[in-house]
Amino acid sequence: MSFRDENRTPTPRQQRVIELVAEGLTNRDVAKEMGITPRVVRNYLARIYDKVGLSNRLELPLWYEARVHEGKLPWRFR
Repeated sequence: MSFRDENRTPTPRQQRVIELVAEGLTNRDVAKEMGITPRVVRNYLARIYDKVGLSNRLELPLWYEARVHEGKLPWRFR
């Protein structure tokens, strides 16, 4: 794995946000689940989009499922 690839790998907290969004939770629901504010969730999402090269929330579940299917991510990050 190259340095660039490592920088594009979501952190465990970012991975949890991705998983919850992929399950269909709203920012408010993600915040409640993780014990953070919706604003922090928005910040996480902005960093995630930048890190993995996405432009919006609709792409995130598709990105997640593709990585799971490719075997690059576990089914659940927990």
